Amino acid sequence: MLLPSCVKCQSTYTYQDRDLLICPECGHEWKPEENEATDGRPMSVKDANGNMLFEGDSGTLIKDLKVKGSSDVLKIGTKVKINRIVHGDHNIDCRVDMVGAMMLKSEFVKKSSN
Repeated sequence: MLLPSCVKCQSTYTYQDRDLLICPECGHEWKPEENEATDGRPMSVKDANGNMLFEGDSGTLIKDLKVKGSSDVLKIGTKVKINRIVHGDHNIDCRVDMVGAMMLKSEFVKKSSN
């Protein structure tokens, strides 16, 4: 069974104890149905064209992006695989081809059919 990441610290090591999900890293406890945005609705993230993005979707970059802390540049058209949708400024946790895992802003991603 795949459990959601911690809503507080984004840790992937959550476990279930009866009707609660628990994060061993920060100690946060919550009910699975509370794994939604704070206003009670599921999180919704849109790409640069206004299409809804979901976990498991693929996309491409619409702009060259500098990688913070590195001299690398992600070129336009680079493929990304969305692992999670998270709260915050960088709202996509994804895997970028030939770079690895990183967080991106959804405004720089275009959903692709692949």
